[in-house]
Amino acid sequence: MKLTSMLIGLLAASGLNAQTYHFDFSTDRKTAAATIRVLPSDRYSEEKGYGYDLQPSPEKQGQAPFFFSVKVPDGNYRVTAVVGSAQSAGETTVRGESRRLFHEHIVTRKKEWKTLTFVINKRNTRINETEEVRIKPRERFKLNWDDKLTLEFNGKAPRLAQLTIERVEDVPTVFLCGNSTVVDQDNEPWASWGQMIPRFFNDKVCFANYAESGESANTFIAVGRLQKALTQMKAGDYLFMEFGHNDQKQKGPGKGAYYSFMTSLKTFIDEARARGVQPVLVTPTQRRSFDEQGHIKDTHEDYPEAMRWLAAKENVPLIDLNEMTRTFYETMGVEASKKAFVHYPAGSYPGQTRDFADNTHFNPYGAYEIAKCVIEGMKQVQLPLADLLQADYVPFSPARPDDAALFQWDDSPFTEIEKPDGN
Repeated sequence: MKLTSMLIGLLAASGLNAQTYHFDFSTDRKTAAATIRVLPSDRYSEEKGYGYDLQPSPEKQGQAPFFFSVKVPDGNYRVTAVVGSAQSAGETTVRGESRRLFHEHIVTRKKEWKTLTFVINKRNTRINETEEVRIKPRERFKLNWDDKLTLEFNGKAPRLAQLTIERVEDVPTVFLCGNSTVVDQDNEPWASWGQMIPRFFNDKVCFANYAESGESANTFIAVGRLQKALTQMKAGDYLFMEFGHNDQKQKGPGKGAYYSFMTSLKTFIDEARARGVQPVLVTPTQRRSFDEQGHIKDTHEDYPEAMRWLAAKENVPLIDLNEMTRTFYETMGVEASKKAFVHYPAGSYPGQTRDFADNTHFNPYGAYEIAKCVIEGMKQVQLPLADLLQADYVPFSPARPDDAALFQWDDSPFTEIEKPDGN
């Protein structure tokens, strides 16, 4: 790892593993041994190996979101963030990599500190010495696919005092495979359930989201996404698969729900089981497509039913997100359900010259609610993961969704007017 000689020396002096990092952001106390004092001038670079990133360095914390990156190898890392300040009160939201949510709206009084922990997955595109994941052009600048671990400190008044990042091997990893309804969306106002679900779990589990917009089960395999995930898997991990949106568009000989789609999903299942990994099938989220009676129309042909059939045949747990999202949208109603999707008038976001009226892709509120649907599905099929929920998780029903008007989201400073691939 190309860290500065100072950082290497501090780690060696402390006897710590070279994959443990301690940083101090405070200005009112002496820095502890083997800890790096971080100044506003510490900008991230490949040579330095750590520092403020993406946005201007905060001369004073609390005035704007800020990002901090550390160059680390692929793997899972337990992050311990001490938030708070001796100078002022704060309210901090913590996200990581491509906008994965971990902690939100953490309020601290002046001279009060709170310790937040979570486990985050970091990866790059390299599969082995000769192969790489063939990511899409739009992914080349995604934080999920680079050589650094990036953390975002957002909120009304973000405060960070100390940060520890430590490599961990002893927690199960949940690998998420899917399309634009699952992917970690980098930019506002887009969001998916895969980037919201880590918020509800403790630091005894890690989520690794390999999904990408526009992918189907067979293309996910073809470009090396599954192969890369397999190099990271260990016994006791999980492999979640939510496909169908884009698969149904594939036409021609050998295509179809009970043909190529089944073959691809069977490949996922077999590869997972060969490594002692638990496969889990997730039926595709419904589109916001209502009939004249206010009921959701089935637009996925026989793909959800094919997944149910395969789950029964292969004895694989199935989370029926297709049915849960039907209930969620119908409960909200034709007009109110727009609040769960990217429906915004022109001018709502920088550079947006036309109305957003997307009935497939979620905004943060919709993604947040659907992540809760997935959690309730875990409970229904009795996955041990459900025992690792945060203490503040409240049981959820798609028939009684949370009030969209009460949902609070701290916007990232980055927006995108281009619609994600897929529909």
